[in-house]
Amino acid sequence: MTATEPSLTREERAAIAGKIKSLVLAKHVNVANPSQDYGPWTREFDRRLDEVVAAPSRDAFENGVGSILLGLGSSHTAFYHKVGDRVPPQHAINASLRAMEISGNRRWVFLNIIEDGPAHRAGVKPGDVLYSCDGKLTEPPNSPRFQLGGTHELQLGEIEGSGTRSVKVEVPNRAAKDRPPMIEPKSITYRVAAPGIGMIRVASFPGAVGLSFARALDSAIAALARENCSRLIVDLRGNLGGGLGSLRLMSYLCPGKLPIGYSMSRTGIKRGWSKERLPRIGRIPAGKLGLLGMAVKFKILHRDRSMVLETEGLGKQSFHGRIVILIDEFSHSAAEMVAAFAKDNQLAVLVGNRTAGEVLGGANFRVGNGYYLRMPIAGWYTWQGNCIEGTGVTPDVLVDVDMALLARGKDMQIEKALETVATL
Repeated sequence: MTATEPSLTREERAAIAGKIKSLVLAKHVNVANPSQDYGPWTREFDRRLDEVVAAPSRDAFENGVGSILLGLGSSHTAFYHKVGDRVPPQHAINASLRAMEISGNRRWVFLNIIEDGPAHRAGVKPGDVLYSCDGKLTEPPNSPRFQLGGTHELQLGEIEGSGTRSVKVEVPNRAAKDRPPMIEPKSITYRVAAPGIGMIRVASFPGAVGLSFARALDSAIAALARENCSRLIVDLRGNLGGGLGSLRLMSYLCPGKLPIGYSMSRTGIKRGWSKERLPRIGRIPAGKLGLLGMAVKFKILHRDRSMVLETEGLGKQSFHGRIVILIDEFSHSAAEMVAAFAKDNQLAVLVGNRTAGEVLGGANFRVGNGYYLRMPIAGWYTWQGNCIEGTGVTPDVLVDVDMALLARGKDMQIEKALETVATL
């Protein structure tokens, strides 16, 4: 047990569990199952309560609560402690891992490595095989966990080789605000991928309102315009999702004002609110006055997560009609909203793999002794009324990476994106 590790009495654990149950029954929503009957979940919760409260260790307690929450069948659902010492790879080291069979054994292989993240700075590369973390064998389905502020030793190998190497990954001690324990990745990188073709990689949409992200995206678009890029590839693979910054990206996909979709809270679903009568967000605030107006609108006048998003009307861009968006199974939440909007309105060609299907509006609730419950309190629908929670967004051009080629620096999805965008 570390100095920061929580040590709870049975009474404290029981109080935490009671708060979780009350919050779920009052606020949880899953638009993939809008008429969800919470009776079976409540009975299972009550049946297992004594077992979980009497768990012999912190691990067993947290795992027990987590397994009960799995019964809700929704994404954006987790139980965690603020110490941030059991953070999954995508959130901790800005890298995603894919399970593969290598030499007859199931192994984790690195897929998306976000530039300037902890894994990237340590020299981890796409296609590297992960054998152990801190001396412990790591095999699917059990994913390695990392500590914010910690240093971890990874033993890596090659898909087509027998050699191994050791790298040390240093995880900063800076958790993202208003999100589960995580290291916010560098949200935007861009480059000229080929003559006349710009590429922007978006790893997340940081911040609830997304003002800094919007400014960074504006700068990237302007820089590519100066390079005479009239075609655009947007890489959303490995995107963690996030906040309202996705609105700016969607607004760059079309010249005018278009409805994107709408979120609906449990109250809105029960009362049958019409999407046409919901309040709208059609612009990211440009400064303090705009932020104040948004706060008044959504924290005082309309204290509900039911709302419509529509594009900002940024005007004609040289790349309109010549856009490819890269997606994969690690494209989450707001990234999936972008993909669905582009596909529904034929604004871009989607290339890659089906997205994660995790598109709910999550919120974090304190439940005592440093613990938090994260759960969805609003669902997302496309403007056509489709729910992509649990199903994800299917690409127009289905193409996977070849992991062996990826390890040698050849990304088949990017190659297909370049080939596709050149024909538009």
